[in-house]
Amino acid sequence: MEVQRLEVETAASADEATASLRLGLDFEASDDDLRHQIATLPFARPVTVAILGLGYVGLPTALSLLHDGVTVIGVDISQSRLRAIREGRVDLIDSDHDRLATFVEDPALTLTDDVAALQQADAVFICVPTPVDEHLSPDLAALKMACATAVAHAVPDQVIVLTSTSYVGCTREFLAEPLIARGFTPGQDIFVAFSPERIDPGNKIYTQESVPRVIGGITNECTRRAGAIVNRVTKRLHEVSSPEAAELTKLYENTFRAVNIALANEMADVSASLGVDVHEVIEAASTKPYGFTPFSPGTGVGGHCIPCDPHYLLWQLRAAHASAPVIQQAMQSIALRPGQIVQQTVARLSMDDIGIRGARILVLGVAYKPGVADVRESPAIRILAELRQLGAISEYSDRLVPVVHLGNGEVMRSTVDPAGRSYDAVIIHAIHPGTPLEWLRSRRVIDPSGRLRPLTRV
Repeated sequence: MEVQRLEVETAASADEATASLRLGLDFEASDDDLRHQIATLPFARPVTVAILGLGYVGLPTALSLLHDGVTVIGVDISQSRLRAIREGRVDLIDSDHDRLATFVEDPALTLTDDVAALQQADAVFICVPTPVDEHLSPDLAALKMACATAVAHAVPDQVIVLTSTSYVGCTREFLAEPLIARGFTPGQDIFVAFSPERIDPGNKIYTQESVPRVIGGITNECTRRAGAIVNRVTKRLHEVSSPEAAELTKLYENTFRAVNIALANEMADVSASLGVDVHEVIEAASTKPYGFTPFSPGTGVGGHCIPCDPHYLLWQLRAAHASAPVIQQAMQSIALRPGQIVQQTVARLSMDDIGIRGARILVLGVAYKPGVADVRESPAIRILAELRQLGAISEYSDRLVPVVHLGNGEVMRSTVDPAGRSYDAVIIHAIHPGTPLEWLRSRRVIDPSGRLRPLTRV
């Protein structure tokens, strides 16, 4: 079901009838009666929403709610994060930076590390990271703590929406059941739902407001009430029958991407062995208007979704003695990709009788993708570390990421002017908008993503 925002004061009769059908209202009622029904829907009145976790998901969500006229309590246990937000030193798209500048001193926004402030909210959004550990098992520490905190401070008639990606059944296990143990009854005096985030950091085209959100509540009333507040963030909602369906939806979305990226990388290697340009093939295949979705090869995948989310599903399947061989193989292929890029670099240097030991190699861009300062799970970190293990003198240049920490604790700083330095090879990882590229024409370049094709065609 798709639920649109309602502008009660100016809605036309036809729009009101459509909205009535969608929301179960009496569309034959008089205009005054209908407006009264709409106005008394949950969260049609002014509300306060608490955002628990102000990272790459929580902060944009808070800004979107503020923009829609909602009072927001931003809660984060990190004082340094709160300070960075107040000072504007955060990674956001331009429109969200503008919103932050508008609201950071506004009484509608409260920033605090006091979790007791959750009790003042009509609704709570839980937006904390759900990474994997070194064994590729879910690291649930932050999620468990956040859910326990929300449960401990829950008040009657509050709506609690989990947005963090996790395994199927997590919402029921970490929220609904503990709330029942506290004496609440979901669907009657507390309302619990899962609505997975769909925020693509740095994406100015598909903003949070323009992307539909999936939502599934513990009960129908949970879905309805949670949907009313999530609808303040996005223009469209898609309801599913349960939190479990919504949880699996999120895992399926990112597993789909992981499998297809692994396939794109494999096709790049196949094309190279056959002497064919894989990007020409991808462009040609993309002309088919059905049954094909283009994915590009690269150095690997990073961020908080693709490298992590499918492992939540695989972890849960292992516990159930079930298997998903296609997903398993795709994730193994993704994990091996940075090492393959290093070996391709070694092979390319060998063609010119250059050994890897002592070779000067630059990685261009270490953020996990262009346009962001986010290095979570970035393949570039692995590439830099593996090159050094082989004896290469590896450097990186990234104007958005001045410092990175390698896995062995070593700290590296970005090279400011790579064009003026001598390198045996340059590995293209992430090219931020506005990055000068002409200097690469005369260099030995390893470009797995094909991002430099327009340059080389000139």
